[in-house]
Amino acid sequence: MRLSIEHETRYDYRPAVEHAQHTAHLQPRVTALQRVLHFNLEVEPRPVQIHQGHDAFGNPQAWWSQDTSQETLRVLARSVVETAVPLNLRSAQTWEEVRESFRYRSGQRGDAQATFLFGSHHAPLDERFARYASACFPRGRPLQEAALALMQQMHRDFRYVSQSTSIHTPALEALSTRQGVCQDFAHILIACLRSLGLAARYVSGYLLTQVPEGQERLIGADASHAWASVYLPELSHSACAGWLDLDPTNDRWGWGGPGPDYVVLAWGRDFSDVSPLRGVLQGGQSHALNVGVSVKPDESHVAGLPT
Repeated sequence: MRLSIEHETRYDYRPAVEHAQHTAHLQPRVTALQRVLHFNLEVEPRPVQIHQGHDAFGNPQAWWSQDTSQETLRVLARSVVETAVPLNLRSAQTWEEVRESFRYRSGQRGDAQATFLFGSHHAPLDERFARYASACFPRGRPLQEAALALMQQMHRDFRYVSQSTSIHTPALEALSTRQGVCQDFAHILIACLRSLGLAARYVSGYLLTQVPEGQERLIGADASHAWASVYLPELSHSACAGWLDLDPTNDRWGWGGPGPDYVVLAWGRDFSDVSPLRGVLQGGQSHALNVGVSVKPDESHVAGLPT
């Protein structure tokens, strides 16, 4: 599937910002199921230079500074991505076996994915997360089966309520109220898995939404999306490196991604590692933020690329 994405962010500052440093995670990454055919980043006011590189998790990253006074910042990212269906894999490794595989053993090489075992700001370790997940993790159950059961339990138990939370809402609060948005559900699922001694990571990206019959697709009406992944070392040498993607918001899952209608932007320990746009400002005591995201099937021809 070929998808076209436009992600526009606009900040209006009062008073003006005198100096700013910005970092962006807006370029989709290349994965086993995804290749990037085109990417373009526009920033207004235009900085002298936009630097491109990768962060500690291998995600494409851009950063720039602005030294002139500005009352508005506009950032527009355009991408064309080709995606594929999830890999056909299955793991019988039990969740206890996976947990024990991370235990320190003198003289043996550790697993690099152990970095995703530990609590983070938005996905802390807590016994309450472990208790919520416990019914899905009886002794001897394969991790793949248990993780899917937990995802489906969350899909049943939690209500998606737009604007009911913010990125500052603690995951434990969302667990208690049983409502939130996709970021909350991803953080709760990650915290549950980590609290059981398993490695889990946060994935940011996009999802192609289906337009009701008879209605036109509205430009900017979509939103960025988030889900979780759990690591099964038994399949670490597969194309997806052992990561099983889980989307509790939509009850979707898959090896390497939940489906061809998903686009991966970046992954990390939680949202704070992969925020689409963040900055350090001098001035601009208050601001208004507007974000518009459009995801649609790509019907255009990208110059120099096959259709």
